[in-house]
Amino acid sequence: MGFEAFKLLWEKRDRYDIVLFLRPSRKNHRKFRKYQTRSRGGELNIVWGDALKREDVLRACRGIDWCLHTMALISPAADRDPDMADKVNARGTRYLVEAIESENPEHIRLVYIGSIAEYGDRLPPVHVGRTGDPVQPSIFDHYALSKVRGELAVMQSRIKHRVSLRQTFIMIPGLFSLMDPIMFHQPIYSFMENITARDSGRLLIACLEQDKDSTFWGAYYNVSGGPHCRITFLEFLDRIYSMLGIRYRKVMERRWFALKNFHMQFFEDSGKLNDYLKHWEGGQTLEDYFREVWRCLPWYLKITAWYNKYIPPYRWIVEGATRGQLKKLARRRDGTLNWVVNRDEDKIRAFYGSMEAYERIPDWDRDMPSLDHHQSHVRLEHGYDESLGEPAFEELQKAASFRGGLLKSLAWDGHMNRPLDWKCCQGHSFRMTAHAVLKGGHWCLDCISPPWNYSPVAEKNPFAAQVLQPTVK
Repeated sequence: MGFEAFKLLWEKRDRYDIVLFLRPSRKNHRKFRKYQTRSRGGELNIVWGDALKREDVLRACRGIDWCLHTMALISPAADRDPDMADKVNARGTRYLVEAIESENPEHIRLVYIGSIAEYGDRLPPVHVGRTGDPVQPSIFDHYALSKVRGELAVMQSRIKHRVSLRQTFIMIPGLFSLMDPIMFHQPIYSFMENITARDSGRLLIACLEQDKDSTFWGAYYNVSGGPHCRITFLEFLDRIYSMLGIRYRKVMERRWFALKNFHMQFFEDSGKLNDYLKHWEGGQTLEDYFREVWRCLPWYLKITAWYNKYIPPYRWIVEGATRGQLKKLARRRDGTLNWVVNRDEDKIRAFYGSMEAYERIPDWDRDMPSLDHHQSHVRLEHGYDESLGEPAFEELQKAASFRGGLLKSLAWDGHMNRPLDWKCCQGHSFRMTAHAVLKGGHWCLDCISPPWNYSPVAEKNPFAAQVLQPTVK
């Protein structure tokens, strides 16, 4: 997303002086050398540094007017190094916020890229969501938790013009370069409202057109490419493997895929962001994306696809080899088959419910879940009167009660960004703004952190139970 945005900014360098804050890696030096060579002076300033060093972040923020914050350590790397994920995504973001607050919090505008992973497991019938829904990361999702912490640092800061864009799955043309066991963590009937890399860059640059007085600022938004980018995970797999002339039923077993504990959903409110940024206009559809995937395939895979489609014996050989490769992938350290073989009870419980549930998974085409995009869904309750533009103190108390807790503060001046004192259903006390609770769906950070004991939360917190009940069984 960041590089796509940079390429668009580069074309507008007559209007913008660009500051890039980059790690001094060999990859980054190679990638941006040509831009440095072509730069005529102040139009491109690369600050080489480390986001975990305050002084480096301060250097990058000096004299800026805008900050487009796309930096993140994402999954699956974040799952393998949760400490680094928290350092980069949470601490690095806090350093950025501190730098902007010390530089000019009234002037500098900050666009933070959050994540759909913050919502956690959203399978039918709660597969259509909106901002304000529970922020409830899936068990073992260290990436999502780090993004929650980063988002709160931004949205509860003193920066006047700030916004959080919760990014969905970015479809990149070179999809086959992303082969990783994490693909099996996702249930086959996950509902996905995706976006392409190009359109992610476009919407980020469109933020620069938002006036300082726009109602765009201060809100949370769900990011997607719109209704034309809706698909279920199984449909997505079918399209990708059909492109190669092979059948997903022949190269993967259904039980390799988790039954729950991932994320992804359709959105009822992604159009709100489009109302401001107009990124759906001229945007790419799923069909555009799949055509781009085909164009980017290496020539030898295109030839293989042709043989697969027209020479059945050849396809059988390819499918057998592909099945062997995917089975190895599922048996790797982070793979679902590895958990089963080694009886990793915590992972099996989180992603399947139980070993018995895993063993009951049938083969393809038997008792398949509904993939109907228009099937009914449950709209989640937020626990207060959402029709009120400016909720009263009593509405905050109702929201706290609906979350199984209470509002400890005895008075409130009506300012949505004023920190208040709360207590959750497990007795944790914390400070958080009314805006983060009501509009962001945030609540107690201790309750969504390791060791992820969600059972008592599901029993006492009706707000979270709307999405947790299927997870904790």
